[in-house]
Formats: sequence, C-alpha cells, structure tokens
Amino acid sequence: MNGIWIVLGTALVFALLGVWYSWKSKINLESFLVARKSTRFWANTLTIVASAMGGWILFSPAESTILDGIVALLGYALGSAAAIWVFAWLGMRLRRAMPKGSTLNEFVLHRYGKGMYLFVLAVTVLYMGVFLAAEMTGISLAAQLAFGVPLGATALIIGLGTLAYVVIGGLKASIFTDLVQSWVILPCLAIVFVASLVFAGGAAAVLDKTELLAPNILDWSSGWGTALVLVIAIVGANLFHHGYWQRVFTAKSEKVMKRSYLVAGWIVVPMILLVGAFGLFSIASGVDTSPSIALFSFIVSRTPFWLVVTTMILAVALVMSSVDTLLNGLVSLFTIDLFRIKPNVDRKKMLRMAQLFTLVIGGLSILVAQQALSVLYLFLIADLVCVAVAFPAFYGLYEKRFSGGAAVLASIFGLAAGAAFFPTPDFGASVTSLLGIPLPGSLLWSFVLATIVPIGVSLILRALSKREPFDFKKLRKEGVEL
Repeated sequence: MNGIWIVLGTALVFALLGVWYSWKSKINLESFLVARKSTRFWANTLTIVASAMGGWILFSPAESTILDGIVALLGYALGSAAAIWVFAWLGMRLRRAMPKGSTLNEFVLHRYGKGMYLFVLAVTVLYMGVFLAAEMTGISLAAQLAFGVPLGATALIIGLGTLAYVVIGGLKASIFTDLVQSWVILPCLAIVFVASLVFAGGAAAVLDKTELLAPNILDWSSGWGTALVLVIAIVGANLFHHGYWQRVFTAKSEKVMKRSYLVAGWIVVPMILLVGAFGLFSIASGVDTSPSIALFSFIVSRTPFWLVVTTMILAVALVMSSVDTLLNGLVSLFTIDLFRIKPNVDRKKMLRMAQLFTLVIGGLSILVAQQALSVLYLFLIADLVCVAVAFPAFYGLYEKRFSGGAAVLASIFGLAAGAAFFPTPDFGASVTSLLGIPLPGSLLWSFVLATIVPIGVSLILRALSKREPFDFKKLRKEGVEL
C-alpha cells in the first residue's frame, strides 16, 4: 500500500499550498468566479497549459498511436493545440464585444435569446461533466494499476485534496495551484519520457522493433481519417470548456490574452507527442496490455520503482490541475446565472452558495469515479454535440443578421446529420440502424457531417433572413457585475 502514501502526499502538498494561498488572499465573489484582468503573460499561459493537460494525456495519445498510428498521434497533438489557439481570436472578439461579460453563455443569452442559451448551457454542462468524470476515473484506475490502491481511496484523496483549496479560493486558487503544478508537470514529464526511452532501448531500437512487430503504426499512409476526427472533435468540444473562457477574461490585457493562448498551444504539442510515444515503447518492449493504459503498463513492468513514483506524482498533478478548473468552471456558470436572475442577493451569501455548489459537484465526481465507468463513448457523444453546435454558436459573434432561431435550427440539423452515422457502443453499425435505417457506423462521417451541415444551414438561413441586423453595441452594456 506504499502507493496510497504517494498519492496522498502529492495531493496534500498541492492542497496545503492552495489553502495557504486562499487564506492569505482576499477572496470575494468576483475573484472566486472571474478574477478579471488579474494574470500576467506567463501566469495566464501556464494556467491554460495546466488546465488543458489533465490526466487524460497519460491514456488517450498512446492509445491513438497503438490503434491508428503516428499520423493519428500528430492529429491528436495538432487538435489539442488548435483547441487552444482558436481562443486567441474568438476570445479577443468576445472580450471586445462584451467587456463586462464573464462567460460564453452570457454572450449567447444576450445575442441569441433563451432558446440557444439553454442549448449551449446543456452542451457545456454535458461536456465538462463528462470531462470531470473521466479525470477522476482515470487517476483512480492508474493508481490501482500502479500500486493496487482501491478506486475509492484515490478518488476520495484527489477529490478532497482539490476541494480543500478550490472551495475556499475558487478561480484565484485554481490559477495559483496551476502555476505550481506546471512546474511539477513539465519537469516530471521530461524525466519520465527520457528515462523510459532509455529503458526501452533508445529511439533507434524502439523504431526498429515497432517496424518489425507493428509496421502499420509507422505507416504514413494510414490514420488520416482518425487524425481528422480528432482535430474536429477536440477543437469543437473545447470551445465549450468554460475554464478556457474564464482565462480569456483573467488575462491582464488583450495582448496578454492572445499571446498566452498562442504560446500555450505550442507548449501542448510536444507534451502530446511525448506521451503518445509510449504507445511505441509498449509495442517495442512487448508489453501486452490494453492500449488505453499502455503508458502505465510500460512504466510498471519495464522501469524501476522511482520512475513509477515520478509518473504517479505527474498523474496527480495533471488531474488536480484540470479538476479544479472544471469544478470552478461549472460552479461559475450556475452562480453567475443565478446572480443574473437575482442581482440583489447579498454577495457574501452568493459566495457561500458558490462554495456549496463546488462541494456538491466535487462530491458527485468522487462517487462517479468509484464506479469505474467507461467514459469513452460518453466523451464521443459530448464531442459530437459540441461540434454540431459550435459554428451556429459563434457565427453570431461576427454576423449581425443571424438569429437565435436560426442558430438552434442549424444545431439540430447538425446533430441529426452526425447522429445518422454515429456508431453504436460496440462501434459496429450506426445508431440509426436501431431504428431500421441501415447506415454504416462511421466516426469520420459522423463528425464531418456534424461540422459541415450546420455551416451550410447557417449560411442558407442567413441568406434568407430579412430580420433587422443585431446591434453589437448592446452587448457592451451587458454582463453580470460581481
């Protein structure tokens, strides 16, 4: 049971630092939820990286490498970076259009009305909820594989450790601990990769053995379809990650915001490539395991104990850095909306309510993690929904004659088109085949159609629109003052 002390010790260090920072800071409702214009360039850059790179990077990139090859891995890296880069432009546009805003959902409400607002709110909660469940489940399974730690114990330690500071300090504490965790994550990742490469026999040996045992992985002619799906899915889904939108407004200036998202994207690319290489290490070393846990299986079976410990510290840092962002992001959505509905509620009372929301959502995530549910299929569903809604949601940020009704209609058409080819849980036939419509299941066609159909429908409805152009000046007056 030595492993439980490693998990506990790492989580305790981050929790104590976060609690210390929260207690010494003056936390009010605004700093708990928004922390507007409070971070400089490197602080904003590192909090974006830490928030984006959760525990999932220790599972999914290596799995993509094994199942679909290095082209798919490159797609994963590009998609992950592009999902951050896009905020440099969309974030700038939203920040200028609605300077008093705090969330994407506020913009959607005031630009489109309640129909599209409820649509986007549901999409955001679905995606971030699945993401939170995946993070907590992943770290629990990793600790169980590496050290035999019970699922419930890891979920409880990570959950309580994160809640200890995010309940007190909110977004300010999340940003501070992100900075600390970044200085743990980046060196640990470098150490784990370099040491693993040595224990795998070196780059030349890894490539030679992979070419011999699984030549398809190094085949540049395959995996392009998967790469395209990954780029579409990752970019589309992260547009509804409220943690990213919070950091659009936390940046000290527009220049800081734009530069931080651009640099963060470039930092993410090598991170994804390094962890994806563990798919090659696993194949070359003859580790017979499930592709989703290739990194941990290789580390546990082929490297000394000190590297297993380093990897576990890395995993805990990654998970806590993303879980605190997800918790605070979800809480801010509900709290800001509630404050918009009841603006005369005492701010201290609202802060206590936000802290209570954090406890409730965190508690639910701990319970879900103990069930060891597979979240891959749920993730794909959430990604598809996000992709279908993405263009209609953001088209109105640029186009004056695009209405809320048109946005909802375009989103529905996109969802229907994507669902027509979306595969069943066994990834065989499409879900429409269950209704007697014999269409093949294809993630590629599903995500491509969910992308292009809403664009086409939006452009057609815009061309047919005879409504008065929306006055963007109205948005400058909107936003909840905390």
